[in-house]
This record gives sequence, C-alpha cells and structure tokens, in this order.
Amino acid sequence: MKLPTLQIGALKPSIPLIQGGMAVRISTAGLAAAVANEGGIGIIAGTGMTVEELKNEIRKARQLTKGIIGVNVMYAVSAFAELVKTAIEEKIDLIVSGAGFSRDMFSWGREANIPVVPIVSTGKLARISEMLGAAAVVVEGSEAGGHLGTTESIKKLVPEVKDSVSIPVIAAGGITDNNDVEEIFRLGADGVQVGVRFAASTESNAADNLKEAYVNARDEDIILIDSPVGLLGRTIRNEFSEKLLRNEVPLPANCMQCLKKCKKNFCIIKALENAQQGNLKEGLIFSGEHIGKIKEILPVKEIIRSLLQTFDRNED
Repeated sequence: MKLPTLQIGALKPSIPLIQGGMAVRISTAGLAAAVANEGGIGIIAGTGMTVEELKNEIRKARQLTKGIIGVNVMYAVSAFAELVKTAIEEKIDLIVSGAGFSRDMFSWGREANIPVVPIVSTGKLARISEMLGAAAVVVEGSEAGGHLGTTESIKKLVPEVKDSVSIPVIAAGGITDNNDVEEIFRLGADGVQVGVRFAASTESNAADNLKEAYVNARDEDIILIDSPVGLLGRTIRNEFSEKLLRNEVPLPANCMQCLKKCKKNFCIIKALENAQQGNLKEGLIFSGEHIGKIKEILPVKEIIRSLLQTFDRNED
C-alpha cells in the first residue's frame, strides 16, 4: 500500500504522520524533534507551560532538528492567546488546537503565514474551520485519549469529514499500530495523528514509571472521568482515577486559574503534572482506547518503522 501525500499549507512532511501534543510536558522538544527527524511532524504540547518554557522548548527543538515542528495549545486554557502568539513569534511551523474553538487563531496564523490546524469532531465544524482559513483539520474520534469531544468512532468520522471539506483530513483517536494506520488510510484520511504510542517512547518526557504504566495497561483498564474542563476524559485506571470515580479527591485549595472555565472538581494540571513526574498515586494517566497494543518502550525511529511497515514510502 502506498502512503498518502500530506501537505499542510506549504509544509510537506515526507511521511503523513503527526505526533500528538500530550500535556503536561510529555510532548516536549526531544520527542517532537525525534519525530520530525524521521520525516513526520513533531508537536510540542504548550498546554500547562509558561511562556518562557514554551520559548525554550521551541528553541531546543530547533537545535535538534531541521524538520517540521508545531505547537498544540488547548483553547480551554487561560493563557491560550499568549502561548499561541509566543509560538508564532518563535516562528513555529504550525499551530494545532483543540478542547474548544478559537476564531482568532486563524487570523493570527494568516498574518504570520503559519498554518493553523484545529481539532474537530464533526463535519460541520470542519467546514467552518475551512471557511475561516484552516490549512487542515485533525478529526478526533471517540477512541482518543485525554479530553473527548465526541461519542462517534474515528472510522465513522473520517469519511464524513472528508466529504465535508477540501483541505487535508488527519485522523486521530486510538491509532496505535500498523493495522490501525492501514485501516484509517483506506477510509480516505490524508494523515494520521498518533499520541500515546509516542508517550511510551524512549524520547518521551514522561517519567520511566509512567512509560511502564502505558506498557503494562490493558484495554480493560481504561475508564472515563469527568474533567474540570467540562468534557469526559479517557484515562488508565489507577489509585487516583479510582478516587475520582468515588468523589474522594479533595477540591483544589489554591486555584491557579489555568482554565477559562473550570468545574473545580479537582486540579487537572496538577494531576497531569504528577503523572508526568512519576507520582502515579496522585496522577492522571490520559490514554487512548487501544492501550493494550503497546507492549514495550521503543525509540521513535522504531515506532514509526512499525507503524508504517506495510507501506511503500516515498524517499524524496
């Protein structure tokens, strides 16, 4: 099977693969650069970072690769505009955003000649995005990890969104191995976004025991929690998520006002930071639906080779 050609604005990655932007601080410069060096699009997750942190990660990634580097910032965070504008000032290659929808980001991208790629879950929102100037859309299905914007499978959404727009459609949600990639491309997707498989990579900024948690988890360990963002979140069952289900997690004592709107049922930034740093007893482990397919921690190069092993790759 031949790999599709993906073009986002003027960007032409040699493989049609984007690495998911996993916050907090899992998708940083090392991981993004490793993916970019293999011909994909590496993504730095800006959500939860300060402006200075984001600047430093972008600059570090530029030292590690000449490939394509983007930034993903959740619209739901209070510092959304500040972080996106910082990435633009640092001449990032593209902007990806989900967990809400910003019309302003399209004009910011247009002024800077930087492609903007929103994460959508319906054909209608994809059409609106194209009208506003999106260079491509990431369509995320119910199989995804983290915050969920739909109950519809990616297998249903890809054909629907492809029929709705003329810009590239990048599929996301539960894409973990070569069989998943093949199926998605047969449905017509122009590219794939892969998240949690890269979280369990050598270059991921996750703590070692968090990477092991991904490897050891089974599909039946996946549960849904009620996120302060106002969406359901898919996570691996552990001591912390069990407490969430029983409403036993203390309410935040000192709110950092990190979200535009927050239900304040727990501090999600702190919970994600705890997991990234290896404090799994108090950490939230976001994960896609097919976590059981991940059997070992591998270098990015090996993960990409495995994901694309049955495809004919154009080596330009």
